[in-house]
Amino acid sequence: MDLAKLRNIGISAHIDSGKTTLSERVTWKEHVINLIDTPGHVDFTIEVERSLRVLDGAVLVLCSVGGVQSQSLTVDRQMRRYGVPRLAFINKMDRTGADAYRVTQMVRDKLNADAIMMQIPIGAGETFEGVIDLVGLKAYFFDGKDGETVREEEIPAAYKDKAVEMRQKMLESLSMYSDEMMELLLSEQDVPSDLVYSVCKAATQQLRITPVFCGSAYKNKGVQLLLDAVLRYLPNPAERDIKARKVGDETQKLDLKPDPNLPFVGMAFKIVEDPFGQLTFMRIYQGKISKGEMYINQRTGKKERFSRIVRMHADKREEIDSAEAGDIVAIMGIDCASGETYSNDRDYCTLESMFIPEPVIKVAVTPASRADADKMSKALNRFRKEDPTFQLYNDEETSETIICGMGELHLDIYVERMRREYKVEVQVGAPKVSYRESPGMAQDFNYKHKKQTGGSGQFAHIVGSLTPIDPEGEKTFVFEDHVTGGRIPKQFIPPVEKGFRDSMFKGPLADFPVVGVKIDLNDGSYHDVDSSERAFYIAACDCFRETMRASQPVLLEPIMRCDVECPELDQGSVVGDIISRRGLITQTDTRDKISYITAEVPLANTFGYATDLRSMTKGQGTFSMELAKYSVVPRNLQDDIIAERKKQLAARNA
Repeated sequence: MDLAKLRNIGISAHIDSGKTTLSERVTWKEHVINLIDTPGHVDFTIEVERSLRVLDGAVLVLCSVGGVQSQSLTVDRQMRRYGVPRLAFINKMDRTGADAYRVTQMVRDKLNADAIMMQIPIGAGETFEGVIDLVGLKAYFFDGKDGETVREEEIPAAYKDKAVEMRQKMLESLSMYSDEMMELLLSEQDVPSDLVYSVCKAATQQLRITPVFCGSAYKNKGVQLLLDAVLRYLPNPAERDIKARKVGDETQKLDLKPDPNLPFVGMAFKIVEDPFGQLTFMRIYQGKISKGEMYINQRTGKKERFSRIVRMHADKREEIDSAEAGDIVAIMGIDCASGETYSNDRDYCTLESMFIPEPVIKVAVTPASRADADKMSKALNRFRKEDPTFQLYNDEETSETIICGMGELHLDIYVERMRREYKVEVQVGAPKVSYRESPGMAQDFNYKHKKQTGGSGQFAHIVGSLTPIDPEGEKTFVFEDHVTGGRIPKQFIPPVEKGFRDSMFKGPLADFPVVGVKIDLNDGSYHDVDSSERAFYIAACDCFRETMRASQPVLLEPIMRCDVECPELDQGSVVGDIISRRGLITQTDTRDKISYITAEVPLANTFGYATDLRSMTKGQGTFSMELAKYSVVPRNLQDDIIAERKKQLAARNA
């Protein structure tokens, strides 16, 4: 396979930006383009995460009227997290109110990106006809029923001055990344097109710029030139650095190369249930796979046969005998979970997994009959393998099955899938907020666990401090060992860490999970006979409960970023309602008699919001929500939540 002619790209956008329409247009110029579409709704952000984890480049689709919307911001953060180079495509240029210049400025302001227009539109809304390429200074029109015939013309007279002006701005922006181009501009010499292309490609792949294109996917205008840009600027698999870690030694890093002759390394990034079994989508980073061969899951150590390999073409599939580095294929029948690494050898390496956001909402689900219980269990376990943000557990005190997810819609869809795909009728409890507890202040500890009974006793002594850390950080629990001089033997340190970590499952306020804790273990002592791993584990568990209680712990609640669009006439009602929900308005804007409202609202006050918004706006209001942060619950509400929680716990134990 010629890797130079392969692109693995994704198309990401805010919901209803025309992303799927654009996806349907792609196959181009003897190049293989593996395209993964992603859902726009924030409740399914994991789909975007796992796609970007295995892609080499992306297209950020923006609405020419709405511009940079809430999910655009989320997708931008995700692209940066995985270092994915991207182009921007301003879609729906044929809509009333379309403004490519304003949207480009929004990309600069809201995404803090160096957005450079490589094209300008000819007209907008009903007058949109085509685009002007600023590199070659040519106009392009798209004829035929589906815009399939591309016609190159001289720039219309009415647009010549604007095109020359915008080309100069493009060159000045790109010259910031090329001394050669800067010298040509300063000496007022012409800049050759090949230099523009090479500088733009390098700056794009270094994540320094976002080239901007425009058009209408629905009418197939401008999509052809966007695909040219994908081939010209976005990287092929050989142009991407892929890093892995040695299994069992996180500090030892490996550089993978898309060479079919090296040991195979691939990531299972998406699981789909198929009528013939589990379908596992896999990106091959190194080496090759062959039909019928055995490969090893690096997490479980389990050997599995890749009995069937298929290449996906939308809803069709093609059986193939082998696949090489750079490919994205699907494997039939293997048993694994999203994010797992496969290789030829045991303990060869593991790829950095995707970022998994913590669920913020939970509900209890109960099968309507005993006959449905097994089917419900089977469905839930399948969903958990497919979607890492979908979690479930059994409440030991109530014997209820609890499912957790990213929002009401997220869980509603899984409940509906149980009914539709598994014919399981379930009763669903009221949604509940996933509160968290966190220490309110630093607290030293000096804890001794001592138990003398007949025979050998138990002894463990630990000294250190518990400190609050950012609960939104990469790690919600940090443990550092500063013990010197053998005051605590090395074999007892891991049980101490495990005791603290396991104790975070329930906090002292109301049995909610604890986050944002750093433990520094500084000193301690042991007994030659009575000390054991078990004793130090128990000491850490008991010490945590005591020290957390003394740290004046606080209750944290999920705060949702809420983006609302509604008729301008309804803005007052909508804003008033948000404030009544303890919401904080962070931004408002009005364009073309539509109000755009951004707010931060506690999740506890958002249940049922879809119905209320429809009622306030006569069905014309829309909104999206995503987790923004966890914040301390106001003291008066914290007391009420804790009291209610204790009442529930007492009722269970009665």
